[in-house]
Amino acid sequence: MTHPFTTSTWDKMTAFSGRVAKEADVTAGLAVYALSDTQNGQAMDLVLPQPVIWYDEDDEFGALIVQAESHETDEGETLEVLGLLLPNGETVVAFRDDVDEVDATDPFWVALVEAFDPEGDDA
Repeated sequence: MTHPFTTSTWDKMTAFSGRVAKEADVTAGLAVYALSDTQNGQAMDLVLPQPVIWYDEDDEFGALIVQAESHETDEGETLEVLGLLLPNGETVVAFRDDVDEVDATDPFWVALVEAFDPEGDDA
């Protein structure tokens, strides 16, 4: 799952959906993450890949959701966990609360994807 994308190729990116990922899926490069310390894991019903703006600390990034699962903690809290693909092909794990789903024509998402700098020095 480490394939770079652009604003014109984003919809051709491979996503992991339909079931909860296992460690073997991550090892094979099919999934971004596999959670083993949660309960009642389910794949979220999202059309993937899905363009998003990901908010990480004080930065914003154009990204794609390529994996989406809902899990429960031992305390009964529901976690909506996403596997995100960044424009350079790197992946990160985020919570659904940390992203805004957008359309691929959203001018802010387009600008973020086109200006992506993996060092965080966006122009």
